Amino acid sequence: MSSTPDQQPIQRTVGRRTSREGQPLTDPARAEDRAAMTRNARYRTRAPKGVFYYASHEDMAADRLRWTIDLMAERAHASTDQSR
Repeated sequence: MSSTPDQQPIQRTVGRRTSREGQPLTDPARAEDRAAMTRNARYRTRAPKGVFYYASHEDMAADRLRWTIDLMAERAHASTDQSR
């Protein structure tokens, strides 16, 4: 990093969202932003909350696989219920 004080910081944009430029989320033109925030608030992680200590990487991988499969089964069951 340069110690020159007149250098501009490097900025990088990651993702596809565009800036709202101070516009409130209640603006009808920003309904998509509000819907995205609502979806994100309802998102369920694959792992339960907490700190987990494992004796081996294999134990961790087994738990992660189990949580992923449980979530996939739950989503499949929910989508089956919605289609009825």
